[in-house]
Amino acid sequence: MTYAIGSPCIDVRDRSCVSVCPVDCIYEGTRKLYIQPDECIDCGACMTECPTGAVVRLTDATGHEAEFAHDNRRFFEDVLTGRDQPLGSPGEASSTGPITSDTELVRAFRRAP
Repeated sequence: MTYAIGSPCIDVRDRSCVSVCPVDCIYEGTRKLYIQPDECIDCGACMTECPTGAVVRLTDATGHEAEFAHDNRRFFEDVLTGRDQPLGSPGEASSTGPITSDTELVRAFRRAP
């Protein structure tokens, strides 16, 4: 089991989860934060700290949020706009700094009025 960050994080990026992550596996995109699933140790600290409820257990995500939870992995495996290779598993988010891109799903997301 691993954790993922869903749509409530889009355009919010509170970063409370980043400060409590003991392994520095939460990466910042342009509109949203992403958890690197291969680096996550499943401690759940990020889930309890998130003020928007955006962090979910991947296995518990349902409906619309399941799509965003599974999209989390694409941030690391797909070649994102403006990049020439996948991000992969850098080992520490703080060493990469913000990534100036997002997945296609997040880039296209618009909140209902």
